[in-house]
Amino acid sequence: MRVVIADDHPLVRNALRDILTAIDGVVIVGEAENGIEAIAMVKTEKPALLTLDSGMPLASGMEVYGEIRRWSPETKIAVVTGFTAVGQLADWVAAGVDGLFLKTCPPDEMQQGFELLLSGGNFYSRSVMDTLQGAPDKPELTLRERQILHMIADGRTNAEIGEQLSISPKTVDNHRTRLMAKLDVHSVARLIAYALKEGLLDQNMQR
Repeated sequence: MRVVIADDHPLVRNALRDILTAIDGVVIVGEAENGIEAIAMVKTEKPALLTLDSGMPLASGMEVYGEIRRWSPETKIAVVTGFTAVGQLADWVAAGVDGLFLKTCPPDEMQQGFELLLSGGNFYSRSVMDTLQGAPDKPELTLRERQILHMIADGRTNAEIGEQLSISPKTVDNHRTRLMAKLDVHSVARLIAYALKEGLLDQNMQR
């Protein structure tokens, strides 16, 4: 059972290697330090399982996920993340990831999850499920609202956002107003703080 490990932290890769090699039949065929390496390794090796950090350099975890689904659809993908924001975890669930673990997950539970994934099943760790089930319902943002939120966080003006999205500054202002009302915040600073807390911004903006 061929496995690729993708994480930019050597200590995490070492820990995952120890857990995975304790499973009978597992062979680690590659270790990637960034998203580009992860994509290249999976395209070449076509492993049974990829463990993927959600915040990879050069290509985000979600970008890597999309490429792997394209190039090696049979590869099971287990995201192992240090991010605990409900919004980000929910995004991975919505994307249909096969496995989802927090980096604080106990090694024995992580090994059990990897074994299940390698046997063809899916697995979300207990800590992930507890986080998702304990979260209050949150407003759903449209793709356009997320785009504008990212640009607001980058400090762009309504005119700059409008130019990039080919809409008028007034339309941008209307989106901004609806965003703040939907999220029940009353300043741009609070809007950005809320988005960061809930993991609504691009994962590359956080580590």
